[in-house]
Amino acid sequence: MKKVGLAAIQIAILMGFSELMNRLAVWTHFPLPGSILGILVLFLLLQFRIVKLEWIELGATWLLAELLLFFIPAAVGVMNYIPMLEQDGIRIFAVVILSTLIVMTSSGLLAGVLSKRKESRLS
Repeated sequence: MKKVGLAAIQIAILMGFSELMNRLAVWTHFPLPGSILGILVLFLLLQFRIVKLEWIELGATWLLAELLLFFIPAAVGVMNYIPMLEQDGIRIFAVVILSTLIVMTSSGLLAGVLSKRKESRLS
């Protein structure tokens, strides 16, 4: 039960940080969305050890494990665009497949490069 409470606090911290970055992006008219800005800032804070991984690890792990649930509202919202899908569905499908293949390929290649780099450091 203690872990659940700690994870809930960490999720609240991450959500608060996200909201803060969204407001900062709007206030400063920054050309990046607040969510992307928040990811970059959190990454830098973790890299420079200003934020320790233990402070957010449980909450972030839970959010990543349940990530699929966050896409349900968007998937249901697509139902509002049935006429557009009937007209341009094939083109949209092609773009989705192509972009998915590009992301999967680039992620795999990057993971391979990082894995080799890590192996060379350890040996």
